[in-house]
Amino acid sequence: MNYQITHNTTYRYSEPASLSQNELFLQPRETAGQRVVASRLEILPAPHYQHQRVDFFGNSVQMFMVQHPHSELQMTAVSEVETRPLPVPRAELTPPWEDVAATLAQPAGVEDLQACQFLFASPLISLDEAVTDYARSSFFPGQPILAGALDLIGRIFADFRYDKAATTVDTSVAEVLASRKGVCQDFAHLCISGLRGIGLAARYVSGYLETIPPPGKEKMVGADASHAWLALYVPGLGWVDLDPTNNLIPAERHITLAWGRDYGDVTPVKGVVMGGGVHSLKVTVDVAARV
Repeated sequence: MNYQITHNTTYRYSEPASLSQNELFLQPRETAGQRVVASRLEILPAPHYQHQRVDFFGNSVQMFMVQHPHSELQMTAVSEVETRPLPVPRAELTPPWEDVAATLAQPAGVEDLQACQFLFASPLISLDEAVTDYARSSFFPGQPILAGALDLIGRIFADFRYDKAATTVDTSVAEVLASRKGVCQDFAHLCISGLRGIGLAARYVSGYLETIPPPGKEKMVGADASHAWLALYVPGLGWVDLDPTNNLIPAERHITLAWGRDYGDVTPVKGVVMGGGVHSLKVTVDVAARV
């Protein structure tokens, strides 16, 4: 698949802001199933300072500062990406989950050691006993790790309701479990917490998903949104992406932006502003397939 992704973020201030400093995770990653053809960032008003770096997890981070009075700040990231499906692993052939947990408890190889950083609680993902128990129900003794993980995302898909008004970025995994409601970020956090709770390594992935309009309807420009899922470490296979919101293994319709321990590591747009009074925020995303 070939895609053009346009992600626009606009802040409007009730009075001029004197300074705005931001950090953006809006440039897609190169992966085995994804190639970035082009990527550009447009900022209005033009920043006085702009810099790009690579963070600890290998994500591309764009930083900038506007240092003169402005009543509006607009950031538009435009990327062209080619994706291709990867072979779907046979879940029944993956190693027993207990063996993977034991390997990660005493890692010997470099890949296993690197995966260990995704074993522990992180700022936005606690290790909650009730969440661990919920996940453990999918992992009976000797269960192949990927089979158990697929069962877990299937249960989340069936047990939880998608509700944009139910949570905020600060909602805990325990609260999501109790309410059985949330959005893709919450379902990814919940699943990651449960997997880490039983000794498995899981990381948070941010990106986009091409949406398909209902039959007979045209796709609305700008009506897409950011998406989130997770990746599970499976020795011998590496990282396997899992999407609990849609109960599937991501393929060519998923576009990867960045990954980290949780949403806080890869927030698409975050920053600080001086002045500005009351502000409003508008975000539009368009994922357009190209011939």
